[in-house]
Amino acid sequence: MLLRSARWLTLGLVALSLSPALWAQDDPLLTPLDQTTTKDGERQVRGVLRAHNHAVISSELAGRIVEMPYSDGQSFAKGDLLARFDCSAYQAQLNAAQAAARATREELNHNRQLAALNSVGRFEVALAEARQAQAQAETQVYQVQVKRCSVTAPFAGNVVLRRAQPHESVASGTPLLEVVDNTTLEIYLLVPSDWLSRLQPGQAFEFIPDETGTPLKASVKRLGARIDEGSQTLLLIGSLPQDAKGLLAGMSGTARFQASP
Repeated sequence: MLLRSARWLTLGLVALSLSPALWAQDDPLLTPLDQTTTKDGERQVRGVLRAHNHAVISSELAGRIVEMPYSDGQSFAKGDLLARFDCSAYQAQLNAAQAAARATREELNHNRQLAALNSVGRFEVALAEARQAQAQAETQVYQVQVKRCSVTAPFAGNVVLRRAQPHESVASGTPLLEVVDNTTLEIYLLVPSDWLSRLQPGQAFEFIPDETGTPLKASVKRLGARIDEGSQTLLLIGSLPQDAKGLLAGMSGTARFQASP
């Protein structure tokens, strides 16, 4: 009896490990348990809205934040300043590197003039050229660091959450802001794998967000790359109509496919 219970426990753990919730980005709404069939053959599945443009902006260098103009919920345009760091140390390093580059350039020009007069050999000229190349490379490194002192928006959108505050000193790689573009929303669904032969890009279906209750005419945009072997479900990504308004990432709803796709 104990052996049989242990076997059932093992099978239960295996089934849990194959749950689609583990590969559907931890979204409990995308599970086979939410699939229903109405009397007229209409198939319904639950889904969520996700933004195609969604990112957690992190610091690319260590430093002190001096400015973060946008707070939670505020909108911004592409290219707007999201965060600025105290760049005095990096700017000083860049100034020193630029001065060294100017010195090596003058040295190289001088050696070339002497070489034209046969006063120095080609070795001295080659050595001066190498020093100038090294100085230019160091200048480029510090230019990149100075550029990273200002974090700009990769796309237009809204701040979901500000994870750091002005005047804080952060390490490289520290998350600063979570941002989202709600104009790039897509519908994520898990559908039975036996629908695959009857699904195709452009196929129409209806999606009703719970928060608005307004039916939207959606269409199949693309299908997932694999079928989950445990639940026998397939990821489906749908597109919303261009005139859809008042929608936010994270909204959930019901997708309706007419007459068994």
